[in-house]
Amino acid sequence: MSTVKEYSVQEKLTGLVTLQKIDSKLDELKVLKGELPMEVADLEDEIQGLHARQTRIEEEINGITEFIEQKKELIKESGGLVKKYEKQSNNVKNNREFEAINKEIEMQQLEVKLAEKHIKDATDEISEKAIALEKAKKTIAAKEGILNTKKEELEKIIASTEKEEKHFNKMAAEAKDSVDPRLLTSYSKIRHSYRNGLAVVQVERDACGGCFYAIPPQKQSEIRQHKKIMVCENCGRVLVDTDLHAAVEIK
Repeated sequence: MSTVKEYSVQEKLTGLVTLQKIDSKLDELKVLKGELPMEVADLEDEIQGLHARQTRIEEEINGITEFIEQKKELIKESGGLVKKYEKQSNNVKNNREFEAINKEIEMQQLEVKLAEKHIKDATDEISEKAIALEKAKKTIAAKEGILNTKKEELEKIIASTEKEEKHFNKMAAEAKDSVDPRLLTSYSKIRHSYRNGLAVVQVERDACGGCFYAIPPQKQSEIRQHKKIMVCENCGRVLVDTDLHAAVEIK
């Protein structure tokens, strides 16, 4: 049966301060990256969507082009039939046959006119699609240019901070192993509740270093004694005295 390590209040507080200082160092490195990781991800998603739109337009143009070719073939076939019927009209035996052939000729001529109209409309549509396609290509090129610039900026920052980040991540993992598991859960919850990531703060000028809520002298005295974990009544952050806070150095 494994034994659960017991931590003194002093050890618990030191472990929390150590972890907080390491996490704050990691936060500083994240600040250097700023919004770049999110901007890069957003641009990549946007460019992917633009490429999908470009592909869709190209497929539409191909479909219209095939439609035009079909209509051209229909015109060719109708033209051939008109010549055939005109030749037959020279050998008709009565008015009834002549009228029937003329009707067929007129029908094929109407088919030609309708096909020509379809071709014109489709050609106009292709012109519109071509403009939209060119616009999409230019937008993609512009966005890819911005993306490449932002990626280069981010890569430079990552390259300059990579060693430090690995160092502090390793330290953070080691520090978590020396923090009481129950306290670690509370620490993580509090830390993620605030934008500045501070879950452990020192008492400064008789106030909480996180929310600046006034701390009574009696409570300050208890904090300095390290007999129990003390939290701010206003924000819930763990409170430590300046001496303990200063004693923990992160290199």
